[in-house]
Amino acid sequence: MLSVVEKFVSINGEGKRAGELAAFIRFKGCNLNCSYCDTKWANQPDAASNACTAAELAAWVKSTGVTNATLTGGEPLLQAEIAELTEALLEQGNRVELETNGSVSLKTLAGLKKRPVFTMDYKLPSSEMEGYMLTENFDYLNAADSVKFVSGSISDLERAAEIIEKYSLSEKCSVFISPVFGEIDPSEIVEFMKDRGLNEVRLQLQLHKFIWEPTKRGV
Repeated sequence: MLSVVEKFVSINGEGKRAGELAAFIRFKGCNLNCSYCDTKWANQPDAASNACTAAELAAWVKSTGVTNATLTGGEPLLQAEIAELTEALLEQGNRVELETNGSVSLKTLAGLKKRPVFTMDYKLPSSEMEGYMLTENFDYLNAADSVKFVSGSISDLERAAEIIEKYSLSEKCSVFISPVFGEIDPSEIVEFMKDRGLNEVRLQLQLHKFIWEPTKRGV
């Protein structure tokens, strides 16, 4: 069974499919505790949730008529049956994006005959979780995938630039830098990108936080 705190249809707020409709499934629980986390409510032991089978969730996605399926959390890779759900969604023709925090191995899902698209975070110093990052996950990424750096300061940006260069990330996958909402002005990120010549790196804003109230759920 998979522990689900909410499911809804909205637009992807970030990633390579930003602005496109997606059927979202948000899972309960996370192994990290980022300082800026905007879904802490979903990670609490007492968070209300429903136990669902992979077949039930795949059927719900199919019923929406939406092609993109976004698996998020929490941390989806903590769900024991996440591979089964991913395969079921792909078999019925969905494009599956899995949003992961970068601290859990991608090896199993990356090895599937049909695999999801990964949008993987690399947690920067202000998150207080950088020590949990598995850099070996970079080896499992390809051109369909993305790495996202959520930055709250110039020192965060400097660390992001270091990681991008060290692991040649722009040559492997798409790379996004996003601001911690309300902590750093996006214009500062643009100036940093210019100063460092960060070609093939994209500034990304969380669309849903500009369309709706930033803490609104189900969007």
